[in-house]
Amino acid sequence: MNILSISGLHKTYPNGVRAIDNISFEIGNGMFGLLGPNGAGKSSLMKTIAGLQKADGGEILFNGEDVLNDPSSIKKHLGFLPQDFGVYPKVSAYNLLNHLAILKGITKRNERKAQINELLNKVNLYEQRNREVHTFSGGMKQRFGVAQALLGTPKIIIVDEPTAGLDPEERNRLNLLLSEISKNRIVILSTHLVEDVKNLCYQMAIIQNGTLLCVGAPSELMTKIDNKIWQKAMTHVQFQEFKTGHSFINYEFKQGEICVNIFSEHHPEGFTKASATLEHVYFHHLKTNSTQ
Repeated sequence: MNILSISGLHKTYPNGVRAIDNISFEIGNGMFGLLGPNGAGKSSLMKTIAGLQKADGGEILFNGEDVLNDPSSIKKHLGFLPQDFGVYPKVSAYNLLNHLAILKGITKRNERKAQINELLNKVNLYEQRNREVHTFSGGMKQRFGVAQALLGTPKIIIVDEPTAGLDPEERNRLNLLLSEISKNRIVILSTHLVEDVKNLCYQMAIIQNGTLLCVGAPSELMTKIDNKIWQKAMTHVQFQEFKTGHSFINYEFKQGEICVNIFSEHHPEGFTKASATLEHVYFHHLKTNSTQ
């Protein structure tokens, strides 16, 4: 069992932006969803966990080792899949993985060959192993990215917006793969897509402006606001009038009408009770934080 423990972590950039604001949480094996809008501080937090930038204070422990004082204690166990990554032109999938394996310290040729073939099979790219990676589709390239992240059998993997730009079939295929690899290691999934977190993660956190708004299991967070979500269908004209003087969580389109969702401890007139969803949780916390 792997444990990542973060306590009182904070980071302010020279321009005064407080990217990480006193963040604390602890996670074990499985997929952990880090959910937040663009610019929320997700990338800053991931870079700090990965030892790619220093924090101003706080503590990060990975399996009891101090990451801030010794970044190599996590780097040697880390796999990383960025949202966008370049590849060498005219290099096959096999040869590029072989090159990356050498950089990761897998020096024995037979060991590299066995691991690369196993990973190519795992990500369903073995038949494409001799094809140049720069010719891959978006989904194939992301699966290749998962393969390189798994080189060296890491204990913790960070994936940044892995399904961005993928069609539904490739997205499902990649999600299935991520779910499989998270069974015996920590996988941190950074995303702004609520659906990915709902489908994949046993634990999650919502972050905005460097602040951790909530942490917990998706089902637990939904239970906390259940019986407090109310919905009303409106025309476009009614909605324009409503939003000028009322607070609401979010809205969605249904059969040509706008369904407005609000959070309330009491039954608001004209609204009906709606089942709480993870999207309601997400927008409720963002709205609450932005008004404080």
